[in-house]
Amino acid sequence: MKVIIVGAGKLGCKLAESMVSDNMDVTIIDNNSDVIDLIKERLDVLTVVGNGIDISILKELNIKSYNLLVASTDSDETNTLICSLAKKLGCQKTIARIRNPEYMKQLDFIKVEMGIDFIINPDLATARSIEKYLLKSHNFDAGGFASGKVKMIDFNIETMVEFVGKKLMALEDFNGLLITAISRNGAIIIPDGNTQLEENDVVHIMGKAADIQKLNNRFEKDIDKKEVERAMIFGGGNLGYYLADILSKDHISVILIEKDKERCRELSEKLNNVLIIHGDGTDIHLLEEERLSSMDVFIGVTGFDEENLLMGLMAKQSGVSKTISKISRPNYTKIIDRLGIDVAINPIYITASDILKYIRGGKIVSISLLLGGDGEVTEIIIGNDLAIIGKKLKELKLAKGIIIGAIVRAGNVIIPNGESTIEANDRIVVFCLTENLHMLKMFFDSSKGGIFGEKWNRSKNSR
Repeated sequence: MKVIIVGAGKLGCKLAESMVSDNMDVTIIDNNSDVIDLIKERLDVLTVVGNGIDISILKELNIKSYNLLVASTDSDETNTLICSLAKKLGCQKTIARIRNPEYMKQLDFIKVEMGIDFIINPDLATARSIEKYLLKSHNFDAGGFASGKVKMIDFNIETMVEFVGKKLMALEDFNGLLITAISRNGAIIIPDGNTQLEENDVVHIMGKAADIQKLNNRFEKDIDKKEVERAMIFGGGNLGYYLADILSKDHISVILIEKDKERCRELSEKLNNVLIIHGDGTDIHLLEEERLSSMDVFIGVTGFDEENLLMGLMAKQSGVSKTISKISRPNYTKIIDRLGIDVAINPIYITASDILKYIRGGKIVSISLLLGGDGEVTEIIIGNDLAIIGKKLKELKLAKGIIIGAIVRAGNVIIPNGESTIEANDRIVVFCLTENLHMLKMFFDSSKGGIFGEKWNRSKNSR
């Protein structure tokens, strides 16, 4: 597949990295030569210093030969125009990043008139992910897989004697449950039965909802999510606006704190049933006056990672049971597990997941990038022409970085073991390290009887 990415910011770079792992042919355009030089050192892509609106550049690259253009500059208007030009010049499909809430009210018109196939709003997508996490007890990595039939939770085992020092195969009362991934010191591990757990590992556990609840009941520590009635949001940007609007419509009492007075006026006009507080959200005295300790959740969504993390920790110390912090710097993911923050969200990974899901299409139902972007969770509907149908999982000889976490067959959830088989029309949830993604595709390549291949083979033929 040939792809042009216009805008080499955090989203553009993350997409390029994921696409290169998928063996896509990627070209990146950006008008900042320093950024382009850094990308050259990191990724095997074609780079162009220039403006994505420049028709001569698009023509010189032979835009007609490209399957997709993704416009991810900082300007909504620029992204819209780039997609429109690319489509008129013969690019097959276009994706635009659009953030302005005002534009979200007229998306259908924009898509039709400007020739945009898919519009992604990182702030809105992130707000919806937070809503799912809070209200539906889904993990960020796999919320919504298998139409809700499969549930996944994650928690820090700290020093729990039931886990620390034990191999996965030796865990007691774990029938029907599967530890699908382990976050350790910022790295993602896809385990096997011989993997030994260590202090402060974050384990990602998959199973039926009833089995997850049984696990929860075994420990005094509540690893599941409690009902949320009161929420405090720190930061009144677009993400804070979307989140406050969504949660208030879910009948949650919301307090939003924003230090810009004019922005507070705007929010008070747009948001109903939300208490807008003008003040410094890093002032613990202000938070205490607003009864921080009575909140069920504190969510830091300012544009500063450090503030979001610091105030998340302060909220935790004040007795708030659930704290969520937005981060944008990948290097911070390596310290999250040790800070005590319940969830750190990265809008870049959420946005990239949505775009990858759209690109892969077909029988790829959903994709989520694991925290840190070193792995992904993919839900796949199995066709009836796969070479792996009917074979036992132990016969597939999957790479160590790949694990099938769940199989949904005829509405029933199967947490598989080595004796389990894959059948036609199954829905399977697969965990895979990014470095092993190409090996996963081998099992689902249409040229080998799989489902990935239609798009990939078509793109190869178009090169």
